[in-house]
Amino acid sequence: MPDEGDEADIMAGDRRIARPDTALPDWHMPDAAYRPVPIAWFTAAFLLQAVMLTFLFVVLLAKPAWVTIVLSAAATGVLGAWTWDRGMKAAGTGWQVATATMFVLQLGFVCLGAAARG
Repeated sequence: MPDEGDEADIMAGDRRIARPDTALPDWHMPDAAYRPVPIAWFTAAFLLQAVMLTFLFVVLLAKPAWVTIVLSAAATGVLGAWTWDRGMKAAGTGWQVATATMFVLQLGFVCLGAAARG
């Protein structure tokens, strides 16, 4: 007696041509590829900058404020260039503006905190 899984398959001789739950033949491979979207680049840049600037701020607590500000700005510039090369340059203007604004705001918070310590 065949099990219920065999009865659910649609067979053509010895070959299963489809399953009722997918309605696709077992040999069919959908043509799909990963295409990153701007929100992925934005989110990655946001999180990396937050971690990077927090790390720099804590590590450089004993240093003068200008050291923290210069190194944070340089790190933000490198991350910005990397984000644009990854694909943000081909994204819509809205995503580009949002990403640049996010970079400036996060850097501004670090500069404000570093400047307060003198």
